Amino acid sequence: MTQIAFRQPGSLAALPPLSLYIHIPWCIKKCPYCDFNSHSLKNGLPEAAYIDALLADLQTELPNIWGRPVETIFFGGGTPSLFQAASIDRLLGGLRSLLRLQPEAEITLEANPGTFEIEKFKGFKDAGITRLSIGVQSFDDTMLKRLGRVHNGSEALRAIDTALKLFEKVNIDLMYALPGQTVQTALNDTNTAIATGAGHISAYHLTMEPNTPFGHTPPQGLPQDEAALDIEDAVHGALGSAGFIHYETSAFARPQMQCRHNLNYWQFGDYIGIGAGAHGKISFPDRIERTVRRRHPNDYLAAMQRNPPDGIERKTVSADELPFEFMMNALRLTDGVPAHLLQERTGIPTARIMAQIETARRKGLLENDPAAFRPTAQGRLFLNDLLQCFL
Repeated sequence: MTQIAFRQPGSLAALPPLSLYIHIPWCIKKCPYCDFNSHSLKNGLPEAAYIDALLADLQTELPNIWGRPVETIFFGGGTPSLFQAASIDRLLGGLRSLLRLQPEAEITLEANPGTFEIEKFKGFKDAGITRLSIGVQSFDDTMLKRLGRVHNGSEALRAIDTALKLFEKVNIDLMYALPGQTVQTALNDTNTAIATGAGHISAYHLTMEPNTPFGHTPPQGLPQDEAALDIEDAVHGALGSAGFIHYETSAFARPQMQCRHNLNYWQFGDYIGIGAGAHGKISFPDRIERTVRRRHPNDYLAAMQRNPPDGIERKTVSADELPFEFMMNALRLTDGVPAHLLQERTGIPTARIMAQIETARRKGLLENDPAAFRPTAQGRLFLNDLLQCFL
């Protein structure tokens, strides 16, 4: 693909922090609400072939990031915990031989309680995983069945308990505004998660995504708008009362427990994305590129075995698109970002988008602080309206 580079008076003086995202695209079964690039297991996991493909994929990207330290790694999916610990160990060994991985790098792996085994969790720790993110969604067995999950509440609690004995950092994923859910049942889930002692809780509003079974046929009993807002307020309030900091749209953490990998996304840092359908963002002194890999696992494997560059699409982000892309990330953070980060991470001076900034402030969506881009309480509530100001 032909690349059209843009050059500006303020091209990047320094490159941002760099992370690595690794996509593992398989699940035991596909959940009806999920629009991620995930695929139900049918004929077993091609673990060895997929790891070979991931390492070939990364080697193709190395010339674009030579010498840059990698601060965080994130295994997402799908269900990365389906892989054997020995496979994750082999992959991390290969990554360390290719990358300048920081000694204190945060390495996160997403896990499903339905794939929980004590020895496997121990193996992940021994391989170098430092943070486990457990996709619980609910502790209520009725809700879990409605969501099509493969685990029950007791299995979730056992997985969390074991994870907390092994890992300093553990995240629990919860969903709310579920079919038939009330404020009280949502609070039961939230309070159960808080009581485990996990230092990070991600709380997501269930949404009906297009091209999913729930999107085609929404389940019965979904809370209507006002009821859903009441549930959201109760969930957020309980987490705040328990000492969790609401630092990002859907993320709550105790002090020093924020997800460093996700913070790099929101601060418009760089990340290599390898694996089927993985997205990446790489900065150069004179341009910023977005990358995406072949989406279907079979297509991805074939491309990586044949000629890895064929499996990667690259696109230079235009100067006109950059302010929106920057704000789409930065304004998810409750505290926003320092204003100087715009020019540091995009090469675009604040003065160039001052009209859009003033519009957002006039609408009461952006704080009137020249030193920071920070959403107001209303801006956090109506984030899409705020982002529209920068289109």
